[in-house]
Amino acid sequence: MANVRIGNLRPAAGATKVSKRRGKGSATGLGGTAGKGHKGKKARSGGKIPAWFEGGQMPIQRRLPKRGFTNHMRTEFQVVNVGALAGAPAGTVVDATWLRTQRLVRRAGPIKLLAGGEIKTSLTVQVDAASEAAKKAVEAAGGKVETPNPRS
Repeated sequence: MANVRIGNLRPAAGATKVSKRRGKGSATGLGGTAGKGHKGKKARSGGKIPAWFEGGQMPIQRRLPKRGFTNHMRTEFQVVNVGALAGAPAGTVVDATWLRTQRLVRRAGPIKLLAGGEIKTSLTVQVDAASEAAKKAVEAAGGKVETPNPRS
């Protein structure tokens, strides 16, 4: 490293690569068709084939039948069964934050109480909706169900 000067600096061996000069004459080895073959869509400028194109056969979205219907106005409830509340101490106010801390619901959104399981403790349950059987099960145990913003 005795004679290192700015005029002698070069990249390390193998660090750089000479770019292929396509379509610049026969001496380059890539003249004429420039490695694109002869004619056709892929030889033209802007000739990209979309990812969904299946070579001219009937595309899959046209081969499969249209089925069903998705109601975009549907209210997607998170379901909590009455039996899941059995471990709560008596007098607890069961609301969305309590259910989230107990990991009985995972995300934000409306919650519906269903009548799966049994409950023996008196609780105040505040949810967005509840089935009639779930209300009866909670009230039979001495609790009550409140729906502050009733949803159907």
